[in-house]
Amino acid sequence: MYIISGPSAHLIAVSFCVYIVVNIFENLIHYNIGKFSDKITHFDMPTQKDWIKIIIVMCVFALLQGVLTFWFQKKQKLI
Repeated sequence: MYIISGPSAHLIAVSFCVYIVVNIFENLIHYNIGKFSDKITHFDMPTQKDWIKIIIVMCVFALLQGVLTFWFQKKQKLI
């Protein structure tokens, strides 16, 4: 049985998308906290190079979240 088929692919895709949408705002906040330390007087957008790094890391963890969500759901049904 393949892990990426039918309902499992749908669950992984939805989890991936939700993670990306929610986490983009969190990452922008963290970016500005890291850039301006403890005083955030204005909100800067990351450079193109920083966006690429942020998106790569987000995609890795979004995929990991999707697979783990599927795996834990599958384990829950077996109990």
